[in-house]
Amino acid sequence: MKITFLGGTETVTGSKFLLQTGDTQVLIDCGLFQGYKWLRERNWQPLALDVEKLDAVILTHAHLDHSGFIPALYRQGYRGPVYTHHATQALCGILLPDSGHIQEEDARFYGRHKLGKHSHPQPLYDRATAEQSLTLFEGVDFDQTVKIGELTFFLQPVGHILGAASVIIESEGKRIGFSGDVGRPDDIFMRPPRALPPLDLLLLESTYGNRRHGGVDPWRQLETIVNETVSEGGVLLIPSFAVGRAQALQHMLVTLMDEGAIPKLPIYLDSPMAINVSDIYCRFTDQHRLTGKQCKQLGQSINYTAGVEDSKAIAEQRYPHIIIAGSGMATGGRILHHFKRLLSNHHTTVLFTGYQAGGTRGAKMLQGVDSIRLHGQWVPCKARIEVMDGLSGHADYVDIHRWLEQSELQKATRILLIHGEAEALESQRDYLRRHTDYEVDVAGYRDVFTL
Repeated sequence: MKITFLGGTETVTGSKFLLQTGDTQVLIDCGLFQGYKWLRERNWQPLALDVEKLDAVILTHAHLDHSGFIPALYRQGYRGPVYTHHATQALCGILLPDSGHIQEEDARFYGRHKLGKHSHPQPLYDRATAEQSLTLFEGVDFDQTVKIGELTFFLQPVGHILGAASVIIESEGKRIGFSGDVGRPDDIFMRPPRALPPLDLLLLESTYGNRRHGGVDPWRQLETIVNETVSEGGVLLIPSFAVGRAQALQHMLVTLMDEGAIPKLPIYLDSPMAINVSDIYCRFTDQHRLTGKQCKQLGQSINYTAGVEDSKAIAEQRYPHIIIAGSGMATGGRILHHFKRLLSNHHTTVLFTGYQAGGTRGAKMLQGVDSIRLHGQWVPCKARIEVMDGLSGHADYVDIHRWLEQSELQKATRILLIHGEAEALESQRDYLRRHTDYEVDVAGYRDVFTL
């Protein structure tokens, strides 16, 4: 078996791994590059594979850095199956068309205002193409064995978000595991990841390879941030990922209000996608810790602003209040419009609740920049910037080590680290080399590994 690393290496985005065995070729994950401009430009470069010879795509989960390139692959002529868990299929039904729509809107905006170097900027793909690509999806259950040419695979739950899976592939007497994004054992919302079976090779994520989540209680941290913002008479802006994070935040805020830990104040979920995703979470209650009743109660105390006019009307709301809006790294979405209006107000608090990839607005704001560029304009950043690591859906390097210890890996199992920034990859490699007997290396972009 041969693996070519087409993304998700030396960065946390663009996950794509081409597996070839005999006459069979499958792509595990098909994600967008995000963050730095030089990374995003890879989305436009020719993909180093023959689309006509590709037998299947297998997705670990729905986040765009793992699934968002599928419409572009469809645009290039791919018409084979896209295998993934049923919940991931449902989530991609929301995320991919939304991604196409955002790209269309951005292209129109930059063209109208003559921004950038292209006189007629084009999206990587549009909403219609994304919707057409959804016809390729074939949902499978966890532990269901699927045969593709000369290999078989199955999915097993890995926490992180709804439908997220590790992919276990067998061929030529070898077994390879693709960890996907590994969830936390004590996640507020999701169940812990299942231990791995025996493997010859494991491709292992390293997003938190150089960081611990720490012992801070996220409930108390959120309580403190809300109460401090209220005391200042300000607005709490929470850039949030629509899948998982937005639902957890709703649950936490409503619970804190019911307990009297924070005052009852207006909370807006200003994300049509997050609103729709909440319904999907209610359909798959077997995968997370909340009951069906708790899921349905998520929105009882939340104002859902699906329409554009409803979103604009939030500006008329008197202080203080809370706005949850996409995107989680502030790379796009409605949060940017709230930034333009409120970021220069020193009473405003911006709360990031997840990992911020290098080059994104979120990462720059955490670095303490005095202004950020929004739709071609520089906006002063006078707001208080806070971060909650306690809500991250990624296991840290100690969690990963414990997960490996619980698994059935042999001493001869080889590990290749993927999906991490350079420092995280190096740190996790060193840590695993010190604390385990596995041979651990870091995969490079466009490297080829033969097992």
